[in-house]
Amino acid sequence: MRHRVSGRKLGRTTAHRKALFRNQLSALFTHERIITTLAKAKELRPMAERMVTLAGTGTLPARRKILTMVSDKDIVRRLFDEIAPRFTERPGGYTRIMRLGRRRGDGAELAIIEFIDYDLADHEEGGSPSKGKGSLIDRAKGMFGGGAKAGADIDDEKTETAEETAEATVEAATEAVEPDEPAEEPVGAAPEAEAEIVEAEKPAEAAEPEAVAEPEATEEAAEPEEEKKDD
Repeated sequence: MRHRVSGRKLGRTTAHRKALFRNQLSALFTHERIITTLAKAKELRPMAERMVTLAGTGTLPARRKILTMVSDKDIVRRLFDEIAPRFTERPGGYTRIMRLGRRRGDGAELAIIEFIDYDLADHEEGGSPSKGKGSLIDRAKGMFGGGAKAGADIDDEKTETAEETAEATVEAATEAVEPDEPAEEPVGAAPEAEAEIVEAEKPAEAAEPEAVAEPEATEEAAEPEEEKKDD
């Protein structure tokens, strides 16, 4: 039991853990939405909300205190001028955490942490949701597992273009084959093959007289024997 123990070590040293949260806070104040593990998101949330509350005061001590954690002055200026004024009438709860499921590989549980007034359409290119890209949650689920794949429309367009290119190549191949009418010449090669077969059979017929000539030699050899007997 973790009695009287606050915070998560996250398997890091103190310096490494502070550097991690410093980078995540900078990314959250810049993009207003980040994807991280659930444990990191739960540790990051109270830090981010405390800084938004301090930025809502607009005082110099609050700015200096935030600069000790986020050293980028442009990000701190954006926090004071753009983010904090949106939550002046809200006592807390500026962010929310949405789970994404398990990550492929190590099985870590992922989550999205974002400001509650975050609008995806305002942060897409051109100020409107881009076609064929899908939502950030769908893309994250497709990337880390456990959700629908992103960009289904893009995949459909790719398959259509692939089919069109395949049809074009088939048509080009057929057009290249059609003018070649002499390709039917191998059909007329059959008579030549028959002539070769006839020529191959002729030597076999010529060999028959040689086989018949052998008995004549025996008859000629037999005649001298008969003459010897007469003598």
